[in-house]
Amino acid sequence: MENTAVSKAGRILALIGVILPLLMIGGMKFTAVEIEALRPLIGGTPWLAWMYPVFGEAGASYVLGVVEIATALLLIASPWSTRAGVVGGALAALIFLVTCSIMVALPIWEPALGFPALGPAGQFLIKDIALLGIALVILGESLNRLNRSAT
Repeated sequence: MENTAVSKAGRILALIGVILPLLMIGGMKFTAVEIEALRPLIGGTPWLAWMYPVFGEAGASYVLGVVEIATALLLIASPWSTRAGVVGGALAALIFLVTCSIMVALPIWEPALGFPALGPAGQFLIKDIALLGIALVILGESLNRLNRSAT
């Protein structure tokens, strides 16, 4: 027997848990602090480093900020708009997949302690595994709603 109150609360908190980081960290992308913090993450990741020659350091940060904030707004609309849920879920999944992929390119372990002790980059990035999972759930549920409304 499913406890619908607990399930509803969990879904709401999961959605808020994805929206808040996207809004807050997306907003930070327009500050000098975040532009500087992104330097080793973007510059040290071969599949993201192209952004600096194309947009510059500040421009790359601004592009990421716009995408993150737009994704958060789509996710805010997702309970009422299936299409917003599909697009927002897909964008969020892409954002968190890319940030998770940074863990492959950069050293995430604390040098003095090694595996499994996370260094600063690992501590910052490890949460994105859960956020990727939540984004995929939002995307899947939205696709199911879209399919049901099409039939």
